Amino acid sequence: QVQAEESGGGSVQAGGSLKLSCIIDGLTFRDYALGWWRQAPGQEREGISCISQTGANHYEANSVKGRFTIARDNAKNTMYLQMNDLKPNDTAIYYCAADLHRSYYTLCRPTPGWGGRVVEWAQYWGQGTQVTVST
Repeated sequence: QVQAEESGGGSVQAGGSLKLSCIIDGLTFRDYALGWWRQAPGQEREGISCISQTGANHYEANSVKGRFTIARDNAKNTMYLQMNDLKPNDTAIYYCAADLHRSYYTLCRPTPGWGGRVVEWAQYWGQGTQVTVST
């Protein structure tokens, strides 16, 4: 049984930093593309940063580029998201995702016109961790 668990969320003031972690057990971690998604109140879930199986390649959405850094440690079955210079519009629930078949790039970017639910885009999801950024 696959279990994905995020941690590290919390409340910070604008300009602050947080580091999220996601531990995934029950699968061959190194074989999976991984990513971080977030869902703000009243908004669709969006992919913000994804990483390839070896960690050599990664994608960041424009909204977080230059502020967020994704990393993974295959020996620890853990993925990270270092978030710096946080802004109020970063407030959201942050989810980790894993998929055996999608590339890291497509894991973060569903095909335009794809009619399925967002939660069906990745094979596995964590339960989410809340990040709240205040002014």
